[in-house]
Amino acid sequence: MKTLQIILISIVAFEHFYFLVLEMFLWTTPKGIKAFGLKSKSFAEDTKVLAANQGLYNGFLAAGLLFGLLINESKFLIYILVCIIIAGVYGAYSTKKVKLFYIQAVPALIALLFLVLA
Repeated sequence: MKTLQIILISIVAFEHFYFLVLEMFLWTTPKGIKAFGLKSKSFAEDTKVLAANQGLYNGFLAAGLLFGLLINESKFLIYILVCIIIAGVYGAYSTKKVKLFYIQAVPALIALLFLVLA
């Protein structure tokens, strides 16, 4: 696998690991509340279990990318990147926050293009 592909995929993995930290451990902190534009601290408290579950899924995506890099399996990496792109598209659509598309789907799309076209 080429160096640029590894770097781009690693960036996406790191990004999803960061989402895990934000959603599982920082959701109710000022950083988490600001990052996700939550209404209030009480709303964050009421939704922290859901956020932790969501964070766990982001961790699985990160782990999947790292595992795909470790075993050097392009088909597996393509699958995980497509899952991330779909999640980013759906997240942007369902929350009406286009920013989410650019944060989650676009980096995965760029990594996917470099993986498939190179």
